[in-house]
Amino acid sequence: MVIKWILPFLVSLITTQAVFAQEKFIVIASTTSTQDSGLFGHILPLFKAKTGIEARVVAQGSGQALATAKRGDADVVFVHDEVAELKFVEEGFGIERCEVMYNDFVIVGPKNDPANTAGKDAIAALKKIEATKAPFASRGDKSGTHAAELRYWKAANIDPQIGKGRWYRETGSGMGPTLNTASAMNAYAFADRGTWLSFKNRGELTVLVEGDTRLFNQYGVTLVNPAKHAHVKKEMGMRFIDWITSPEGQAAIASYSIKGKQLFFPNYRK
Repeated sequence: MVIKWILPFLVSLITTQAVFAQEKFIVIASTTSTQDSGLFGHILPLFKAKTGIEARVVAQGSGQALATAKRGDADVVFVHDEVAELKFVEEGFGIERCEVMYNDFVIVGPKNDPANTAGKDAIAALKKIEATKAPFASRGDKSGTHAAELRYWKAANIDPQIGKGRWYRETGSGMGPTLNTASAMNAYAFADRGTWLSFKNRGELTVLVEGDTRLFNQYGVTLVNPAKHAHVKKEMGMRFIDWITSPEGQAAIASYSIKGKQLFFPNYRK
């Protein structure tokens, strides 16, 4: 008789523990550059080894990632559009954005540089691209990179939409696919350095514009507010944020490189 009730109890206990183990994960809504560059493939296994928590990434443009987080479909958002991130927090959707790391943007283009853009001045380069109507591939996906690109066109007093469908092509996709398009078209493109360094299908493309201080690219991480969405995994989400901003997490970011070149630079400050 004892065995009859003990066995079902043990089965129930094992099943409950298995379900609990399966549920030990968080969802991170993040920009495509952290995924396409290979950074997450490097650091997330280290986070899981440390905490036992699996991080499942939804890689989108920053705008889409923030929208995903607003709907409550993520626990943490990890993107690079400071203006949009701060608005996300101000509107109550997120709790305390932390700056985590940075790299920079670059303008890539054909090695023969038909628009003569090479140098350190991003604004001057865009003016030359528009003046010569040289083909330019834009993400056009409301990502952090796309938002930055549009800011630079605006600073150059150029509306690229006037050239849409002719010299200015919007892919509506992530950084990797956009670079593939630029490579196929032998076109110019605006890219984050991390994705560029990990990109293999370069064809005739090379970095032409870099070193402009305006091309600084900051990444931030924010917990989705559980007051907006009760199912948000606050404790596990905060464990990820605490880890990525800890000396161990920052060292993990710094240790990621491709062919000896560091892709991201940690810069968390309390």
